[in-house]
Amino acid sequence: MSVAVVTGASTGIGEATARRLAREPGAELILVARRGELLRELAAELPCRATWVAVDLTEAEAPGRVRAHVEEHHGRLDLLVNNAGAAWRGGFGESGHANVQRHMDLNFDAVVRLTEALLPLLRVAAPSAIVNVASTAGRVSRARTGAYSASKFALIGWTDALYAEEKPYGVHVGMVLPGFVATEGFPATELRAKAITRWLVSEPEAVAEAIYEVGPGGKAERYVPRFYALAAILRIVAPGLTRRILTGGPAKSLTTSTGAEPPQP
Repeated sequence: MSVAVVTGASTGIGEATARRLAREPGAELILVARRGELLRELAAELPCRATWVAVDLTEAEAPGRVRAHVEEHHGRLDLLVNNAGAAWRGGFGESGHANVQRHMDLNFDAVVRLTEALLPLLRVAAPSAIVNVASTAGRVSRARTGAYSASKFALIGWTDALYAEEKPYGVHVGMVLPGFVATEGFPATELRAKAITRWLVSEPEAVAEAIYEVGPGGKAERYVPRFYALAAILRIVAPGLTRRILTGGPAKSLTTSTGAEPPQP
């Protein structure tokens, strides 16, 4: 038996991840998101035991509610998938600190607080795993997405440290770094309509498979698609060139497109 918590589970990457994990023998899932009706419908469709917690993870009592649910209804925890997140476009000169703060509240602080609440359960169940869904934007930042990138940069740094700290306890900590992904709130219509940018967009199922490889599979990290890792490498070896690329040509249309990653349910 393997028990997993998946946040942002009602649609998109979270839903695809729940469906992927549900295929494993003996799986049990705890689905976490704000929209309880969608979680209820998904739980009924899965070929395994699944319960749900409808909660906003930025609320102070959210981590405690999720932990109490896990302990009462499942009794153990083997995998935590921190997927819930959001992005709101805006240049810093216009959106300021407030936009940075709301990104940090959900994309970083909520992840840290939930992990803190569930870590004792994961240690008891070891070998166990945590998968943090970061982003390629946590390696390479573009105009008008700086607040989102800041939250994902923070998540990546914290994930690396947590991996080293929890390895002695048998808790594997890894991360998945998606690029553009077609989801409910981010259909990526503009990107997929143009041949020059269509290749940039992945499906949620591809990210879900990467999450499985990093969690139960034990890999350190996975980019989706894999070649996005080249952008991170280029940022290190040729920072000037990277900046020029990200401020001209196809990158300019990405910056002005409506294709911002939407709030995860």
